[in-house]
Amino acid sequence: MTDYLVVGLGLAGISFCEQLKKHNRTFKVLSDSSQSSSMVAGGLYNPVILKRFTLAWRAKEQMDLAAIFYTHLEKKLQVTIDYKVPVLRRFASVEEQNLWYEALDKPSLEYFLSPKIIPNKNPCLSATLGFGEVLYTGRVDTSLLIRAYSRYLADQEELVPESFDYSQLEIQSDFFQYGGHTFKNLVFAEGFGLKKNPFFNYLPLNGTKGELLTIKAEGLQEDRVIKSSVFIIPLQDDMYRVGATYNWKDKESEPTENGKQELLRKLKTFINCDFEVMNHSAGIRPTVADRRPLVGRHPEYKNLFVLNGLGSRGVLIAPYASEQLYNLIEFDRSLNPEMDIARFSKKWIK
Repeated sequence: MTDYLVVGLGLAGISFCEQLKKHNRTFKVLSDSSQSSSMVAGGLYNPVILKRFTLAWRAKEQMDLAAIFYTHLEKKLQVTIDYKVPVLRRFASVEEQNLWYEALDKPSLEYFLSPKIIPNKNPCLSATLGFGEVLYTGRVDTSLLIRAYSRYLADQEELVPESFDYSQLEIQSDFFQYGGHTFKNLVFAEGFGLKKNPFFNYLPLNGTKGELLTIKAEGLQEDRVIKSSVFIIPLQDDMYRVGATYNWKDKESEPTENGKQELLRKLKTFINCDFEVMNHSAGIRPTVADRRPLVGRHPEYKNLFVLNGLGSRGVLIAPYASEQLYNLIEFDRSLNPEMDIARFSKKWIK
Protein backbone atom coordinates (compact mmCIF):
# COMPACT_ATOMS: atom_id res chain seq x y z
CA MET A 1 0.00 0.00 0.00
CA THR A 2 1.33 3.44 -0.97
CA ASP A 3 0.90 6.19 1.61
CA TYR A 4 -0.35 9.00 -0.65
CA LEU A 5 -1.73 9.84 -4.04
CA VAL A 6 -1.32 13.55 -4.85
CA VAL A 7 -3.33 15.10 -7.68
CA GLY A 8 -1.73 18.21 -9.17
CA LEU A 9 1.83 19.51 -9.37
CA GLY A 10 1.74 23.27 -9.07
CA LEU A 11 3.20 25.07 -6.08
CA ALA A 12 0.72 23.37 -3.74
CA GLY A 13 1.48 19.87 -5.04
CA ILE A 14 5.26 20.39 -4.98
CA SER A 15 5.14 21.75 -1.44
CA PHE A 16 3.13 18.80 -0.19
CA CYS A 17 5.42 16.34 -1.97
CA GLU A 18 8.32 17.91 -0.11
CA GLN A 19 6.55 17.26 3.19
CA LEU A 20 6.18 13.62 2.15
CA LYS A 21 9.85 13.41 1.16
CA LYS A 22 10.89 14.99 4.44
CA HIS A 23 9.01 12.32 6.41
CA ASN A 24 9.90 9.37 4.15
CA ARG A 25 6.34 8.71 3.01
CA THR A 26 5.66 6.81 -0.21
CA PHE A 27 3.56 8.52 -2.86
CA LYS A 28 2.58 8.96 -6.48
CA VAL A 29 1.62 12.20 -8.24
CA LEU A 30 -0.90 12.49 -11.06
CA SER A 31 -0.61 15.69 -13.08
CA ASP A 32 -1.47 16.75 -16.61
CA SER A 33 -0.56 20.43 -15.92
CA SER A 34 -3.88 21.58 -17.37
CA GLN A 35 -4.81 23.81 -14.42
CA SER A 36 -1.40 24.94 -13.20
CA SER A 37 -1.57 28.73 -12.89
CA SER A 38 1.87 28.36 -11.23
CA MET A 39 3.40 27.86 -14.69
CA VAL A 40 2.50 31.39 -15.77
CA ALA A 41 2.74 33.16 -12.41
CA GLY A 42 4.92 36.20 -11.83
CA GLY A 43 6.43 34.34 -8.90
CA LEU A 44 6.90 37.32 -6.58
CA TYR A 45 7.12 36.87 -2.85
CA ASN A 46 6.25 40.07 -1.11
CA PRO A 47 4.84 40.28 2.42
CA VAL A 48 3.03 43.60 1.90
CA ILE A 49 -0.22 44.28 0.05
CA LEU A 50 0.94 47.37 -1.79
CA LYS A 51 -2.47 48.60 -2.82
CA ARG A 52 -3.46 49.20 0.80
CA PHE A 53 -0.06 49.15 2.58
CA THR A 54 -1.09 46.28 4.84
CA LEU A 55 0.69 43.09 5.86
CA ALA A 56 -0.41 39.95 4.03
CA TRP A 57 -1.98 37.12 6.01
CA ARG A 58 0.59 35.48 8.34
CA ALA A 59 3.33 36.94 6.14
CA LYS A 60 6.24 36.77 8.59
CA GLU A 61 5.68 33.11 9.42
CA GLN A 62 5.27 32.23 5.75
CA MET A 63 8.35 34.21 4.70
CA ASP A 64 10.52 32.33 7.19
CA LEU A 65 9.28 28.94 5.96
CA ALA A 66 9.53 29.89 2.28
CA ALA A 67 13.15 31.05 2.58
CA ILE A 68 14.22 27.63 3.86
CA PHE A 69 11.96 25.79 1.43
CA TYR A 70 13.23 27.36 -1.81
CA THR A 71 16.87 27.25 -0.72
CA HIS A 72 16.47 23.52 -0.11
CA LEU A 73 14.83 23.02 -3.53
CA GLU A 74 17.64 24.86 -5.32
CA LYS A 75 20.21 22.53 -3.79
CA LYS A 76 18.11 19.46 -4.36
CA LEU A 77 17.24 20.18 -8.00
CA GLN A 78 20.53 21.95 -8.80
CA VAL A 79 18.80 24.92 -10.38
CA THR A 80 18.56 28.61 -9.56
CA ILE A 81 14.94 29.55 -8.92
CA ASP A 82 15.05 32.10 -6.07
CA TYR A 83 16.16 35.60 -7.02
CA LYS A 84 16.48 38.22 -4.29
CA VAL A 85 14.99 41.26 -6.00
CA PRO A 86 13.94 44.54 -4.32
CA VAL A 87 10.32 45.61 -4.78
CA LEU A 88 9.78 49.35 -5.20
CA ARG A 89 6.34 50.89 -4.85
CA ARG A 90 6.01 53.91 -7.15
CA PHE A 91 4.25 56.83 -5.51
CA ALA A 92 1.62 58.38 -7.73
CA SER A 93 0.68 61.13 -5.26
CA VAL A 94 1.77 62.84 -2.06
CA GLU A 95 -1.13 61.08 -0.34
CA GLU A 96 0.46 57.72 -1.16
CA GLN A 97 3.74 58.89 0.33
CA ASN A 98 1.89 59.86 3.50
CA LEU A 99 0.18 56.46 3.66
CA TRP A 100 3.60 54.83 3.39
CA TYR A 101 4.86 56.78 6.40
CA GLU A 102 1.71 55.87 8.32
CA ALA A 103 2.31 52.21 7.55
CA LEU A 104 5.86 52.50 8.92
CA ASP A 105 4.39 53.24 12.34
CA LYS A 106 2.63 49.88 12.46
CA PRO A 107 4.70 47.30 14.39
CA SER A 108 3.79 44.53 11.96
CA LEU A 109 5.02 46.52 8.95
CA GLU A 110 8.11 48.37 10.15
CA TYR A 111 10.23 45.22 9.69
CA PHE A 112 9.35 45.05 5.99
CA LEU A 113 9.25 48.70 4.88
CA SER A 114 12.25 50.94 4.35
CA PRO A 115 11.83 54.40 5.90
CA LYS A 116 13.77 56.07 3.07
CA ILE A 117 12.08 57.43 -0.03
CA ILE A 118 14.16 56.35 -3.01
CA PRO A 119 14.45 59.03 -5.73
CA ASN A 120 13.99 57.97 -9.32
CA LYS A 121 17.23 57.96 -11.32
CA ASN A 122 16.00 55.90 -14.26
CA PRO A 123 15.17 58.19 -17.22
CA CYS A 124 12.87 55.49 -18.63
CA LEU A 125 10.60 55.61 -15.60
CA SER A 126 8.14 58.36 -14.72
CA ALA A 127 8.30 58.61 -10.92
CA THR A 128 8.77 62.20 -9.79
CA LEU A 129 7.68 61.36 -6.22
CA GLY A 130 10.07 58.44 -5.93
CA PHE A 131 9.58 54.97 -4.51
CA GLY A 132 9.12 53.11 -1.25
CA GLU A 133 11.10 49.88 -0.88
CA VAL A 134 9.72 46.63 0.52
CA LEU A 135 12.44 44.57 2.20
CA TYR A 136 13.18 40.82 2.00
CA THR A 137 11.40 40.35 -1.32
CA GLY A 138 12.20 38.31 -4.40
CA ARG A 139 11.04 36.22 -7.31
CA VAL A 140 10.74 32.46 -7.72
CA ASP A 141 10.97 31.10 -11.26
CA THR A 142 7.86 28.96 -10.87
CA SER A 143 7.91 27.62 -14.41
CA LEU A 144 11.47 26.33 -14.06
CA LEU A 145 10.67 24.93 -10.61
CA ILE A 146 7.73 22.90 -11.92
CA ARG A 147 9.70 21.59 -14.90
CA ALA A 148 12.68 20.63 -12.76
CA TYR A 149 10.55 19.03 -10.05
CA SER A 150 8.56 17.08 -12.63
CA ARG A 151 11.82 15.66 -14.02
CA TYR A 152 12.95 14.82 -10.50
CA LEU A 153 9.74 12.92 -9.72
CA ALA A 154 9.83 11.18 -13.09
CA ASP A 155 13.37 9.97 -12.35
CA GLN A 156 12.10 8.62 -9.02
CA GLU A 157 9.17 6.92 -10.83
CA GLU A 158 6.77 8.92 -8.68
CA LEU A 159 5.08 10.98 -11.43
CA VAL A 160 2.20 9.77 -13.57
CA PRO A 161 1.67 12.39 -16.34
CA GLU A 162 -2.05 11.96 -16.90
CA SER A 163 -5.39 13.38 -15.83
CA PHE A 164 -7.18 12.07 -12.76
CA ASP A 165 -10.23 9.96 -13.63
CA TYR A 166 -12.76 10.19 -10.81
CA SER A 167 -14.67 7.18 -12.13
CA GLN A 168 -11.67 4.96 -11.33
CA LEU A 169 -11.61 5.88 -7.66
CA GLU A 170 -12.84 3.20 -5.26
CA ILE A 171 -13.14 4.42 -1.67
CA GLN A 172 -12.98 1.99 1.26
CA SER A 173 -13.13 2.76 4.98
CA ASP A 174 -9.38 3.07 5.59
CA PHE A 175 -7.91 3.23 2.10
CA PHE A 176 -8.84 3.69 -1.53
CA GLN A 177 -7.92 2.17 -4.84
CA TYR A 178 -7.05 3.94 -8.05
CA GLY A 179 -5.61 2.60 -11.29
CA GLY A 180 -4.99 -0.83 -9.82
CA HIS A 181 -3.05 0.56 -6.84
CA THR A 182 -3.96 0.97 -3.18
CA PHE A 183 -3.33 4.19 -1.25
CA LYS A 184 -3.92 5.34 2.30
CA ASN A 185 -4.62 9.01 1.56
CA LEU A 186 -5.59 11.17 -1.41
CA VAL A 187 -4.66 14.86 -1.58
CA PHE A 188 -6.23 17.06 -4.27
CA ALA A 189 -3.96 20.00 -5.16
CA GLU A 190 -5.39 20.65 -8.60
CA GLY A 191 -5.85 24.41 -8.63
CA PHE A 192 -8.88 25.71 -10.52
CA GLY A 193 -9.54 22.12 -11.64
CA LEU A 194 -11.19 21.71 -8.24
CA LYS A 195 -14.37 23.08 -9.82
CA LYS A 196 -14.80 19.69 -11.53
CA ASN A 197 -13.98 17.68 -8.41
CA PRO A 198 -17.15 15.89 -7.20
CA PHE A 199 -15.82 15.67 -3.64
CA PHE A 200 -14.80 19.28 -3.11
CA ASN A 201 -16.67 21.32 -5.70
CA TYR A 202 -19.04 22.54 -2.98
CA LEU A 203 -16.22 24.79 -1.78
CA PRO A 204 -16.44 28.44 -2.93
CA LEU A 205 -13.39 28.48 -5.20
CA ASN A 206 -13.94 31.47 -7.47
CA GLY A 207 -10.99 31.51 -9.82
CA THR A 208 -9.51 34.77 -11.06
CA LYS A 209 -7.98 35.01 -14.51
CA GLY A 210 -4.61 36.69 -14.71
CA GLU A 211 -2.76 37.69 -17.87
CA LEU A 212 0.95 38.52 -18.15
CA LEU A 213 3.19 39.97 -20.82
CA THR A 214 6.87 39.34 -21.35
CA ILE A 215 8.55 42.33 -22.98
CA LYS A 216 12.04 43.15 -24.20
CA ALA A 217 13.14 46.68 -23.32
CA GLU A 218 16.85 47.23 -23.92
CA GLY A 219 16.73 50.82 -22.75
CA LEU A 220 14.95 50.20 -19.46
CA GLN A 221 18.02 48.82 -17.65
CA GLU A 222 16.17 48.08 -14.42
CA ASP A 223 17.08 45.34 -11.97
CA ARG A 224 14.37 46.02 -9.38
CA VAL A 225 10.69 45.12 -9.38
CA ILE A 226 8.62 48.25 -9.96
CA LYS A 227 5.03 48.27 -8.69
CA SER A 228 2.68 50.88 -10.06
CA SER A 229 -0.67 50.11 -11.69
CA VAL A 230 1.08 46.90 -12.82
CA PHE A 231 4.28 45.14 -11.83
CA ILE A 232 7.45 45.21 -13.93
CA ILE A 233 9.56 42.21 -12.96
CA PRO A 234 13.14 41.98 -14.31
CA LEU A 235 14.21 38.66 -15.81
CA GLN A 236 17.44 38.34 -17.82
CA ASP A 237 18.74 39.72 -21.12
CA ASP A 238 16.63 42.91 -21.04
CA MET A 239 13.45 40.86 -20.58
CA TYR A 240 10.70 41.85 -18.14
CA ARG A 241 7.46 40.30 -16.93
CA VAL A 242 4.51 42.71 -16.84
CA GLY A 243 1.34 41.93 -14.99
CA ALA A 244 -1.11 41.13 -13.98
CA THR A 245 -4.77 41.50 -14.83
CA TYR A 246 -7.60 40.39 -12.53
CA ASN A 247 -10.69 39.10 -14.32
CA TRP A 248 -13.36 37.46 -12.15
CA LYS A 249 -15.72 36.51 -15.01
CA ASP A 250 -13.56 34.93 -17.72
CA LYS A 251 -12.64 31.35 -16.72
CA GLU A 252 -10.80 30.42 -19.93
CA SER A 253 -7.03 30.07 -19.64
CA GLU A 254 -6.30 31.54 -23.09
CA PRO A 255 -4.84 35.07 -23.26
CA THR A 256 -7.07 37.81 -24.68
CA GLU A 257 -6.53 40.97 -26.69
CA ASN A 258 -8.43 42.95 -24.03
CA GLY A 259 -6.05 41.69 -21.36
CA LYS A 260 -3.05 42.58 -23.47
CA GLN A 261 -4.29 46.10 -24.16
CA GLU A 262 -5.09 46.67 -20.48
CA LEU A 263 -1.54 45.76 -19.51
CA LEU A 264 -0.01 47.90 -22.25
CA ARG A 265 -2.17 50.88 -21.34
CA LYS A 266 -1.15 50.71 -17.68
CA LEU A 267 2.50 50.06 -18.49
CA LYS A 268 2.75 53.13 -20.71
CA THR A 269 1.57 55.40 -17.89
CA PHE A 270 4.95 55.12 -16.15
CA ILE A 271 7.59 53.94 -18.63
CA ASN A 272 8.76 55.95 -21.62
CA CYS A 273 11.15 53.75 -23.54
CA ASP A 274 10.68 51.48 -26.53
CA PHE A 275 9.84 47.83 -25.90
CA GLU A 276 8.65 44.76 -27.78
CA VAL A 277 6.07 42.24 -26.58
CA MET A 278 7.69 38.81 -26.71
CA ASN A 279 5.04 36.65 -25.05
CA HIS A 280 1.50 36.83 -23.70
CA SER A 281 0.22 34.20 -21.25
CA ALA A 282 -2.73 33.61 -18.95
CA GLY A 283 -3.86 31.36 -16.13
CA ILE A 284 -6.71 30.97 -13.64
CA ARG A 285 -5.67 31.67 -10.07
CA PRO A 286 -7.45 29.48 -7.49
CA THR A 287 -8.96 32.28 -5.41
CA VAL A 288 -11.47 32.35 -2.56
CA ALA A 289 -13.76 35.19 -1.52
CA ASP A 290 -12.31 35.44 1.99
CA ARG A 291 -8.73 35.34 0.59
CA ARG A 292 -7.76 32.30 2.63
CA PRO A 293 -6.65 28.86 1.39
CA LEU A 294 -8.88 25.82 1.19
CA VAL A 295 -7.16 23.14 3.25
CA GLY A 296 -8.51 20.16 5.13
CA ARG A 297 -10.25 16.81 5.33
CA HIS A 298 -13.42 15.91 3.46
CA PRO A 299 -16.39 16.02 5.84
CA GLU A 300 -17.47 12.46 4.92
CA TYR A 301 -14.40 10.59 3.62
CA LYS A 302 -11.64 10.77 6.24
CA ASN A 303 -8.80 9.87 3.86
CA LEU A 304 -9.60 12.53 1.22
CA PHE A 305 -7.98 15.94 1.57
CA VAL A 306 -7.74 19.24 -0.29
CA LEU A 307 -4.88 21.75 -0.65
CA ASN A 308 -6.07 24.65 -2.75
CA GLY A 309 -7.11 28.29 -2.90
CA LEU A 310 -3.61 29.79 -2.66
CA GLY A 311 -4.60 32.71 -4.90
CA SER A 312 -1.96 35.16 -6.07
CA ARG A 313 0.38 34.49 -3.12
CA GLY A 314 1.04 30.81 -3.70
CA VAL A 315 4.83 31.22 -3.56
CA LEU A 316 4.56 32.25 0.10
CA ILE A 317 1.50 30.31 1.23
CA ALA A 318 2.25 26.88 -0.31
CA PRO A 319 5.01 25.72 2.09
CA TYR A 320 3.02 26.92 5.12
CA ALA A 321 -0.29 25.37 4.05
CA SER A 322 1.40 22.08 3.10
CA GLU A 323 3.04 21.76 6.50
CA GLN A 324 -0.30 22.44 8.17
CA LEU A 325 -2.04 19.77 6.10
CA TYR A 326 0.64 17.15 6.69
CA ASN A 327 0.47 17.75 10.45
CA LEU A 328 -3.30 17.33 10.32
CA ILE A 329 -3.13 14.02 8.45
CA GLU A 330 -0.22 12.41 10.28
CA PHE A 331 -0.40 13.92 13.77
CA ASP A 332 -4.05 15.01 14.00
CA ARG A 333 -2.99 18.59 14.72
CA SER A 334 -5.63 21.23 14.21
CA LEU A 335 -5.39 23.44 11.16
CA ASN A 336 -5.32 27.18 11.37
CA PRO A 337 -9.11 27.75 11.44
CA GLU A 338 -8.87 30.56 8.90
CA MET A 339 -7.77 28.05 6.22
CA ASP A 340 -9.72 24.99 7.38
CA ILE A 341 -12.45 24.04 4.90
CA ALA A 342 -14.65 23.28 7.91
CA ARG A 343 -15.50 26.98 7.84
CA PHE A 344 -17.70 26.27 4.81
CA SER A 345 -19.11 22.83 5.63
CA LYS A 346 -22.43 23.76 7.26
CA LYS A 347 -23.16 26.51 4.76
CA TRP A 348 -22.26 24.72 1.56
CA ILE A 349 -22.95 21.00 2.00
CA LYS A 350 -26.52 20.19 1.03
